[in-house]
Amino acid sequence: MTTISKLTQILQERKTADPQNSYVSSLYSEGLEKILAKISEESAETLEAAREVANINTGSALESRRNPHLIHEVADLWFHTMVMLVHLNQDPKWVLEELESRFGISGHAEKAHR
Repeated sequence: MTTISKLTQILQERKTADPQNSYVSSLYSEGLEKILAKISEESAETLEAAREVANINTGSALESRRNPHLIHEVADLWFHTMVMLVHLNQDPKWVLEELESRFGISGHAEKAHR
């Protein structure tokens, strides 16, 4: 079972959990706008972390070493995006399938096809 599958299963289970005992359940109980606000917050934090990484490497090629802050923020963003998908009864694996369908297709061609 992949990480995405495991997390999707947990997110599904949290739909019926007590909001007092589950962060995800509390998000679900507060509704889509609360979830979207979390995605917005995490997006902003991800952008800030990415800028920090770029500033560390100013004047040189970006180093390929792990930046824990950026990785943490991207994980939070992906997590909250998955919460949104499950809340809207969309399977996160469908996003992976969409990405896989784009292999071998130019980004310009894919965008023009939409």
